[in-house]
Order: sequence, then C-alpha cells, then structure tokens
Amino acid sequence: MKPYPDLTAYVRDLFVPRDAELEAILEEIPSTGLPAISIKPEEGRFLQFLVRAISARRALEIGTLGGYSGIWIARGLAPGGRLLTLEVEAKHAQVARQNFIRAGVADLVEIRMGNAHQSLQELSGEPEFDFIFIDAEKTGYPAYMDWALEHVRLGGVIAAHNAFRKGSVAGLAAQDQYTEVTDAFNRKAAAEARLISTIFPAGDGTLVAVKVS
Repeated sequence: MKPYPDLTAYVRDLFVPRDAELEAILEEIPSTGLPAISIKPEEGRFLQFLVRAISARRALEIGTLGGYSGIWIARGLAPGGRLLTLEVEAKHAQVARQNFIRAGVADLVEIRMGNAHQSLQELSGEPEFDFIFIDAEKTGYPAYMDWALEHVRLGGVIAAHNAFRKGSVAGLAAQDQYTEVTDAFNRKAAAEARLISTIFPAGDGTLVAVKVS
C-alpha cells in the first residue's frame, strides 16, 4: 500500500482529479499579488460535490479572490447552471476572470463588482439561490448568513470558509481579531432552527448548512 504523509494527501490523491491547469492556477495566484488564501484542493472538491449533490443551477459566491473556488463551484453546476460571484477588488476580479477563461468555465460565471453588502441588497428581488458560498471579510459573515438564510431555497446549501480560524475557535491556536466573530458565527449557525449544519474539517474548516425550514 502506498504510504502517505497524512490523511489530507490520501484524500487529495484519491478524490481530487489531476488537472494541470487548475493546479497551475492555484500555484500562480500569489504571484499576481493576491494573498495566498485560496481554498485547498480537497475543499474545492467538497464544494463541487455539494453543488452537484443538490443539482444547483443558481449559485452565489461572496468573495471571488483569484477564482479558484469559483472554478470548483462552476464545475459542479447542473446543466444550464450559472455562478454569480461578488468581488470588491478590481485586481482580484481581473485575475479571476483570466482564470475562469483558463479553466474553461468563463461562460458559466458572472463576476459582479462592488461592495458585497450593497450587491446583495440589489439581488434581494431575484429568485432564490440553490447554493451560497461565503468567503469574504470575516466581520461580514453574520450579515452574509442572515441574507443567505432568506435567499437560499428550501433544501439549498450555505457554506462558509475559515470556520476553524486556524484552530483559534477551539483554543488550539492564539486568538486573532477574527476569532470571536468566527466562533459566534459558527454557534449561530449551529443554533439556527432553520438549518442542519456542521463543519467539514479539512483545511481551515468549511461550515456547511442545509436549509430545512
């Protein structure tokens, strides 16, 4: 049996398809001047799985960065599906747009520029979303969850990245300025009667919730 340095390597080897272009995109994003905070490959595969599991046709991403997570989401969409991704930084959007083209999903994705809170207000009158992924400024997470709860369909999924905050929410690492808000966000999701939620414990943790009422 092939030895692996850890369980993450085992999961990646078995379940993350080899894709040279996608691997290059993840590796090159920091060289564009963007922060090296993209999701991990196994987290991307999990997002793709979730999107396809619920046959999502309308997906929303709050926080585009370099487009890596958006590629995984777009590749999980049901036929005819579309991803709308919100980004405030023009440089991020520029990099993401090129990466969507490289990955062959540009025709499935719309990047909407501007403050995400304002963009969400403008989206309030549109049809409900099947899937919503939150990965933006951490102080905005509570408001993003409130909006998502009202605008994801029954049976739809809400996911949010960095639920572990590098382990600080569980006292396994030093607290930073976002530990308390992240812990409060997790606890709010856990206590919300309209959701069945948990945390996918890969990378920095992805909170995932299904709207049940």
